[in-house]
Amino acid sequence: MDYVMRVVRADEWPQVRQFRLDALRDPAAPVAFLESYEDAAAKPDVFWQQRAADAAEDGPGRVRQFVAESPDGEWVGSVTVLVESPDDEVRFGEASPVDQAHLVGVFVRPEARGTGVAEVLFREAVVWAWSLSAPRMERVRLYVHEKNPRAAAFYRKFGFVPSGRRIPAPGDRGEQELEYVLGREG
Repeated sequence: MDYVMRVVRADEWPQVRQFRLDALRDPAAPVAFLESYEDAAAKPDVFWQQRAADAAEDGPGRVRQFVAESPDGEWVGSVTVLVESPDDEVRFGEASPVDQAHLVGVFVRPEARGTGVAEVLFREAVVWAWSLSAPRMERVRLYVHEKNPRAAAFYRKFGFVPSGRRIPAPGDRGEQELEYVLGREG
């Protein structure tokens, strides 16, 4: 695997935008993401500029977007980490019970699946989350759609376990998003 794992740079907002749009075109997108291609494509450039700046190495520190980059510069995978604290705004129906990291926007291009890219991206994201000292993360969480067994299997293999928490999936189809958590060791 000749990929470089790194954090996005603020000036890479066009790539951040394009990668997200590519992810939303993936056949698994309806059970993998909470937004549609149309909604994301309609967002103005300033949205993507701010998103990249916030997730960059020199950003405010509450978000990081990690990418896997091929030798020719193509992004083949990404994961974003959000820092959540009990005093933050309510997300997913309730305030965060503890200081935690939340993994979102996980995507690996089809041609890079099964190559270990996802494992390395997750390792980078989790190491970054555990490295934070103010606040100190108690756990890392993510949500997976109940009809996305491939992703759920990967998360379990990585060490995440179902917490038992379920929230309604967007779209009012009676489907559920399942919370998986990875507790802090030591």
